[in-house]
Amino acid sequence: MFCYLNILAVGKQGLNSLAIEGGKPHCDESFFHKGDIASSLLAFIACCCLLFVGCGSIPAPVSSRTPPPSQKINYHIVGQGDTLFAIAWRYELSVESLARANALSRPYNINIGQRLSLDMGRVRYASEKSTQRKALPVTTKKSRPPARAARAENRQPVVSKIKVYDLPKGQWHWQWPVKGVVSRHYDNNRTFKGLNVQSKPGRVVGAAAPGVVVYAGRGLRGYGQLLIIKHSETYLSAYAHNRRMYVSEGQRVKAGEKISEVGGDPENNGRLYFEIRKNGKPVDPIRLLPRL
Repeated sequence: MFCYLNILAVGKQGLNSLAIEGGKPHCDESFFHKGDIASSLLAFIACCCLLFVGCGSIPAPVSSRTPPPSQKINYHIVGQGDTLFAIAWRYELSVESLARANALSRPYNINIGQRLSLDMGRVRYASEKSTQRKALPVTTKKSRPPARAARAENRQPVVSKIKVYDLPKGQWHWQWPVKGVVSRHYDNNRTFKGLNVQSKPGRVVGAAAPGVVVYAGRGLRGYGQLLIIKHSETYLSAYAHNRRMYVSEGQRVKAGEKISEVGGDPENNGRLYFEIRKNGKPVDPIRLLPRL
């Protein structure tokens, strides 16, 4: 409002400076120094424009504007052939944390069409909630059958059941899964999350450490025939693009035991992709493997 009053005041001053005498305009020299009416009018218009711009709101620079929300995947719909290990591997999560986030207890049964939350913030909430439940006093109340029991029969067939594996005990050490040359290394920016080992088609691939096979299949896109071995509650290893696999899910393997053959990548039949994960996250295998 203050800005508009200033503009009106300036306009009034300009009009008062122009007097009409005998039908001819008369210029006040206090307003037009050289009698140039056109120049003075242009100056007056420019002054008004500057006042309008000054009174308007100044837009925030692009750098200070709030960016749009990121497209973060926060759930997964279970499909045919899915296992909890495969889903956890795909989203770089540990099986235990994924199970806790979805209130799954062993043997971690999942069903086709089931919606699994990928929000790990729920893990902490679930643990806090369970602690609060334990602290509540126990009351004797007539038990009723759960309402969901009747609906359970109408659910889709179970896709997978994760067994409680007997993991190796004692100390063990990592070893190279196959003879060859590393053609591509782990990227610290995690754009490449493992190692490419250039070997020969048909060469034997051995387990990098003792453990239990928790996944054997080709359900994960981009890995070809894939084997995942669980070595402890912390470490997993993966062997991708196999031509042939000699072990199955649930089978125990020793370090160096034959598990597959190189040659499953149609673009490079001598490549084996090898990966190690710690608590669900990829780590650099070179830091764990012995020097060549």
